[in-house]
Amino acid sequence: MSETWMKINQKHLMASINHVKTLLKHPIGPQCEPFLPIEASVPVNDYDGAVVGLPSIETLNILFGLSTFEKQIIVLCAAQEIDPEIKMLIAEAHGNPNMVYPTFGLALSCFPNAHWDAIAPTSPLRRFRLLEVNLNTAASLTNAPLRISERVLHYLTGIFYLDSKLQGIIKPVSSSDQPVESHMRIVDKILSIWQDNKGKIPIIQLCGIDETDKLAIAQTALAIRDLNLWQLSAELIPQKPREAATLAQLWTREAALFGAGLFITTEDAPADAPTQKAILRFIEQLSNPVFISTRERWQTQNSTLATVTLQVNKPLKTEQRALWQTNIKSQDANIQNTVSALVNQFNFNASAIKAATNEATLHGEEAGLSVQEVLWASACAVSRPKFLQLAQQITPKATLDSLVLPEREKCLLTEIIAHVAQRHKVYEEWGFEDVSSRGLGISALFSGSSGTGKTLAAEVIAHELHLDLFRIDLSAVVSKYIGETEKNLCKLFDAAEDTGAILFFDEADALFGKRTEIKDSHDRHANIEINYLLQRMENYRGLAILATNMREALDTAFTRRLKFIINFPFPDEKSRLEIWQRIFPTKTPTNNLNFAQLAKLNIAGGNIRNIALYSAFLAANQNTPINMQHIKRATQIEYIKMEKPLTGNWHHENQH
Repeated sequence: MSETWMKINQKHLMASINHVKTLLKHPIGPQCEPFLPIEASVPVNDYDGAVVGLPSIETLNILFGLSTFEKQIIVLCAAQEIDPEIKMLIAEAHGNPNMVYPTFGLALSCFPNAHWDAIAPTSPLRRFRLLEVNLNTAASLTNAPLRISERVLHYLTGIFYLDSKLQGIIKPVSSSDQPVESHMRIVDKILSIWQDNKGKIPIIQLCGIDETDKLAIAQTALAIRDLNLWQLSAELIPQKPREAATLAQLWTREAALFGAGLFITTEDAPADAPTQKAILRFIEQLSNPVFISTRERWQTQNSTLATVTLQVNKPLKTEQRALWQTNIKSQDANIQNTVSALVNQFNFNASAIKAATNEATLHGEEAGLSVQEVLWASACAVSRPKFLQLAQQITPKATLDSLVLPEREKCLLTEIIAHVAQRHKVYEEWGFEDVSSRGLGISALFSGSSGTGKTLAAEVIAHELHLDLFRIDLSAVVSKYIGETEKNLCKLFDAAEDTGAILFFDEADALFGKRTEIKDSHDRHANIEINYLLQRMENYRGLAILATNMREALDTAFTRRLKFIINFPFPDEKSRLEIWQRIFPTKTPTNNLNFAQLAKLNIAGGNIRNIALYSAFLAANQNTPINMQHIKRATQIEYIKMEKPLTGNWHHENQH
């Protein structure tokens, strides 16, 4: 606040207090005019040529529709905290030296135009908690001590802050980017809705998965009406009605004082009926502009709320292209091709695009990386934090040459890579998504025993496509609580949608199984979970892979919904020989390794890798090249882990 306004505010508040003191000294009849017209005694709009706002007491009066009598009660209670003389005047007016505090009875007897409902629970003074009535120390309501809210007292003196009871619960929304054109059309709809509704304005329900875009839309709409935006997580709304009512009263007061609207996000709130009911019950008690952010539309027919639902999608591809072009600082001749590739792969909003280009600028000087490579890596990095809480990132280094598979299976892998790489051209440029929006995702099932190369194959795909790879352990995602598994999967896919990262669902047997015969409610809900996962995989804009060690445990009703099924066979001797010949990096020193003998060990590729790595540590500790003795010891350790016997003639062991 300006120094000019602070002077005016202080002068006006003291004039108001002096006016109340005069009324205490010279009580007048309830129908008389005020002793002193204080509004006329101090200039409030023009001071030394500067245009300033109204003093706080007058703003408070307007915001909460106070009568003159109610305003004088507020000033009386404020004077008790500010003016040392007021307590003596109050005691004299009471005719009792011990009653040095304001009461409603005192106000009735001293102030003009008094009315009894000023102290009712529904009155602005109590409804908005402008003052507090201490009924515990008085025999009657009229004799109960009155005290101004500390928050309101500071407001009257020109000190602005959020009530301490709301700190940590409701927070201001920082400035956001200007919404793109398609989102500005939503802003215009919101303004039109507010303009058409003269009474209590409807709740605006913003549906969609992108919280940042919804916040920007809400903030822009409020800013046009000179209001600011504050945010509340729905999980912090009390379930108990009385506690929720207190929170609603406090926020309604704060919203009026700050000139604010509220954005309620339901992202972290439980998706159950009691929670939704509590949230809607809380919103019903608010009178300021309210936005509720949900992923899917909430049904509010059983509520008294007037609700308008608006769908918020990501910026259009043309808008994303323009945002990339605006933010990229490069003179590279091929930058347009880079922008096209970024737009085709990543589905970003304005803030994510800005973050990605800023990240690229910071790392643009790294040796050996082109502008295109830096931008691509930065785009992947921007969305990565969303995944780290839900999945394990795997850094893909394996290439097609490092994967030993039969020719048919290897061909299927290259076709998966082609499907992902050409997804944009086929679905969007060639119009397949215009015909039907169903089943546009690319899903695959990798089946085979442990160590046969399922994870390695996922790495190969990610490496070839230059995409992030995330491993999700389905046994950890599946919850015994009904509805929680779908919620976990929903968060995962929502986070993945921006990047089209490769999702590798390991341990699929934890969720899939022969469940067509429903015996109880758990089986029925397990089918719901499976169908939800398959539905999200079918609509996911990237590649989702299910991995299982037991193909026979999966019902054909589920597997036929997958686009690719690749079996990873247990390697035969020829394949094992090829794996052994490729397992040691070119920089690794070796000495007289008999790969033909090693290939007779009837083990999977994963076991071969473990043996190779263990033998490398043994050799490194002895500072010698890896030899057959190192591999023999490593093999013994691996067989102990597998709980399999290793025969004396170890290289001829053929038990599987």
